[in-house]
Formats: sequence, structure tokens, C-alpha cells
Amino acid sequence: MSSAVPLLVRPRGATLRAVSVPAGLDRAARTTLTTVARVTKPLLAFALLLGVWELAPRVGLVDEVFLPPFSVVVQAFAELAANGQLGEHISASLTRSVTGFSIALVIAVPVGIAIAWYKPVSDFVNPVLELFRNTAALALLPVFVLILGIGETSKIALIGYATFFPILLNTITGVRTVDPLLVKSAVSLGFSPLRLFQKVILPAAVPSIFTGIRMAAAGSILVLIAAEMVGARAGLGYLITAAQQNFQIPQMYAGIVAISLIGLGFNFALVALERRLSRWRTAPTA
Repeated sequence: MSSAVPLLVRPRGATLRAVSVPAGLDRAARTTLTTVARVTKPLLAFALLLGVWELAPRVGLVDEVFLPPFSVVVQAFAELAANGQLGEHISASLTRSVTGFSIALVIAVPVGIAIAWYKPVSDFVNPVLELFRNTAALALLPVFVLILGIGETSKIALIGYATFFPILLNTITGVRTVDPLLVKSAVSLGFSPLRLFQKVILPAAVPSIFTGIRMAAAGSILVLIAAEMVGARAGLGYLITAAQQNFQIPQMYAGIVAISLIGLGFNFALVALERRLSRWRTAPTA
């Protein structure tokens, strides 16, 4: 039964009397207001950004030829979506990005765990990792093209390379920063190494791993666009380059907007998955 907060009410011509108001009602109101504020603030920021984008070309702050109003870009976006070009380019980009990202994820997480958990592995692999970690992925684009050709393989390999290190480094950090008391408690309870990893190490490292995954997802989009600007015949990078070369500026901005929406979608999906896997960390509400 919920507690109640006494409230003094004085009707006209009457003495003061106490009325019980459910305390849960006040908490529910605060929760609702917090949720509304949390949703409204980002929407207001987006509205302000789009409003500036719409008005700046129309009032002459920037040249409308080089920065069309947002409504013109939306119209170009709708036209590309209606004739099927946008779907074709998005499909090509997502296929490359997801393939390279998945390959990096499958390799980076186990390697990161091995490096963090076993010192001999760390001592053996670290020098090579430090060498490649400080080499920008885009600097190696010509190398990937020369070795793997100008087709899909080089683009997927470049994305895998670019996304490998954020996942790897955050996995290492997550495993190494697990609370030692948790590990000692599990060992004292007789957990086997496999059970210790499943029940303690991996769940505790999930937030750090997902930070790396989110960084890698964003990086995969950036590297993909750069790779698609070289020798591709489909993809959002190709769409942006072709539109710019043909001076179809609204279509160019429509491709950029599509990239931004895909990045937001990736981020929201990964945040939702992280929350689902980390529900055990959430403190119970009173």
C-alpha cells in the first residue's frame, strides 16, 4: 500500500482539515516531467538546427546554390527515395559496413579478452598492435586497393581494420578494470575459469565493450564513405561524389542526411542493446 502525504485544505467558512494525497502521485508526476524534458530538449535542438538551415540560405546569410534550404534537401531526398536510387545506395553501403563491422567484432572481442586476461599474450601481441593502432585507416586505403583490388573486398577489409581497434582497446580496458573483489568472491565460491568469465568478467566488461562498439559503428560509416568515393558504382559515398561532380547539390546533401540518419539508427540500436544486456546494473526503484 502506497504511503500518503497529509495536505491541509481549508474550504471557505470551515476549519482546517487534513486530506491524504497519495505520495506515488507526486513521484509519477516528477517521472513524467523528467521523461518529457528528456525527449523535448533534443527535439528542440534539432528544430533549432533545421530552422537555421532553412532560414540562412533564404535570408542570404549563405549562398543558396551551395547550401540549399532544408526543405529543398528534403524534396531531393524524397525524389531519390521514390525512384529507388536512395534504397539502392543505402543497401550497398549497409552491406559493406555491416560485413566489415561484424568481422571486426568477431575477432576483436576474443583477442581483447585474451590480451587482457593472459599476460604472455599481451606481451607478445602488444608491440604489433601499437604499431598498427597508430596508423590511420584512410592512410592505408591505397594499400588495400593495391593488394585486394578496387572491388568489395578492399572496402570491407578497410572497414574491418578501422573498426577493429576501438572494439579491441575497449574490450581490454573493460576486462582489466573489473572489480577485483568480484573476481575474488567468485573464486572463493568455487567458480571455474569458464563460469567466472561467463558470470563475472564478461557482464562487468559489457559497458566498456559497448562503448568501443559504438565508436566502431560510427567509424565504420566514416571510413565506408571515404572508401566508396574511390572506384565504387553504388553506395552513399558514391552518391555524394557523383552529385557533387554533377553539381546536383540538393542530392549531395540528401546523401549526407541519409548517412546521419543511419549513424543515429546504429547508435540508438546499440544503446538499447547495451541497456538490455546491462539491466542487472540498474538500481531498483523504491
